[in-house]
Amino acid sequence: KMELDMPTFDQHSGPKFVGIQFCQECNNMLYPKEDKEHKVLLYACRNCDYSQPAEDSCIYVNKITHEVNELTQIVADVSQDPTLPRTKDHPCPKCEHREAVFFQSQSKKAEEEMKLYYVCCAEGCGHRWTE
Repeated sequence: KMELDMPTFDQHSGPKFVGIQFCQECNNMLYPKEDKEHKVLLYACRNCDYSQPAEDSCIYVNKITHEVNELTQIVADVSQDPTLPRTKDHPCPKCEHREAVFFQSQSKKAEEEMKLYYVCCAEGCGHRWTE
């Protein structure tokens, strides 16, 4: 029996892999099929009459990952923080004000690359950007 890996679910570690299975008679791929009479899931060949019971009722997992945009997590009030460094070398792209506070990202993703975040110090602006 030849198998290729595809996702399934394990209660402890999340998605695992379900194998793509092949027909023992003609080596074509087996497809999930419901046996309505016996209420079981089978893998059946579309070219011959071969079928086998499924070991797991999961046939497909769609794993969705969501990355949060770090700029949306920055509160504009950080421009009032006296402990943050300030710069006049990076004008605000929104209002052209020259003063901004800046800091390095604290996320795990930032460990891969150093990224500086800027927040405009102009009253009423608070625009956030990165370069």
